[in-house]
Amino acid sequence: MKEESKLIRTQTERSPNREHSVPLYLTSSFIFDDAEQGRAIFAEEIGGNIYSRYSNPNTTEFIKKVCDLEGAEDGLAFASGMAAVFASFAGLLRSGDHIVSFRSIFGSTHQLLTQFLPRWGITSTYVDALNPEGWEAAIRPETKMIFLETPSNPGLELVDLEVLGKLKAKYPHIILNVDNCFATPYLQKPILYGADIVSHSATKYMDGQGRVLGGVLVGRKELIKDLLFFIRHTGPAMSAFNAWIFSKSLETLALRMDRHCSNALKVAELLEKNSEVEQVRYPFLPSHPQYELAKRQMKQGGGIVTFVIKGGYDRAVRFMDALEMILLTSNLGDSRTIATHPASTTHSKLSAGERKQIGIFPGSIRISVGLESIDDITEDILRAIESSK
Repeated sequence: MKEESKLIRTQTERSPNREHSVPLYLTSSFIFDDAEQGRAIFAEEIGGNIYSRYSNPNTTEFIKKVCDLEGAEDGLAFASGMAAVFASFAGLLRSGDHIVSFRSIFGSTHQLLTQFLPRWGITSTYVDALNPEGWEAAIRPETKMIFLETPSNPGLELVDLEVLGKLKAKYPHIILNVDNCFATPYLQKPILYGADIVSHSATKYMDGQGRVLGGVLVGRKELIKDLLFFIRHTGPAMSAFNAWIFSKSLETLALRMDRHCSNALKVAELLEKNSEVEQVRYPFLPSHPQYELAKRQMKQGGGIVTFVIKGGYDRAVRFMDALEMILLTSNLGDSRTIATHPASTTHSKLSAGERKQIGIFPGSIRISVGLESIDDITEDILRAIESSK
């Protein structure tokens, strides 16, 4: 089946009740038929659910759908996207290891690399997207992982996955770890380029309606097995209810992403023509410095547009406050259009110099373009630009 069909048709085996829609398995533990079955499941001689901290039919279904989309062998579900990212570090690395990371990463991931992992003897080096040679130059004998997001949050810089895949082949002991949240597996598949593991904040486009938190990691079976040991004993498990929501939402991912991308491109084109806007970033705009790369490795440009409004911080605040339909929140990937001021919210813990390095300026606005009528979205943006002068 095509992936759009798989998203709809993949589901947990029906129970004797012959349900059409997969039920919620709201149970903490699972019953063994006899003592021998319990022993065999714990010994991993046979498969089976034990405890919902380990696995649950709802999380299993959700993971299977993401694996099918990404082309992955196995996966794990987490309570949040950051829990998944943290597990990919803490569950696979040890003291003395080194990470090479793309500089333009989410603020909380930056805090993990610079504030938390060094406490346990794990160091990191940042490289820039526009300097492909910098990745290999940053590799040390103790380097065990390459980490990146593409497109980045919120600067929408891209990393050439083909280049990184070739580098991974040259250093097979290094784990290539890709955060694919902004693109979703519908638009981009890092595993096809050689990624070992791929993470998502399922809270974003996989839910798509701003309801529940969750994260997911998929990738090579042996790495997921190592991570399973880690999460069984640390407990960042996704709830069955959230997994049920995500799995049902994935049925419409393709439809939603097509509309997000269509609307976002129109918003980007409109902003680029506006004299009150200094800069617009959107991967499928020809003016994007990595436009050709975006066309090679992404199906469409995604649902995020970032622009810099003239007048700096004060003008940005006036613009945000002038919006009427568009919501102000730090989330993204919602059916409703959202505006965020990264410098004062999601990336506020970075220094001004660090923000500038990854393309965040006082006047930067991130728009997560929703599914509303494009006329209503653009009318609200243009009105807010005019009234904020």
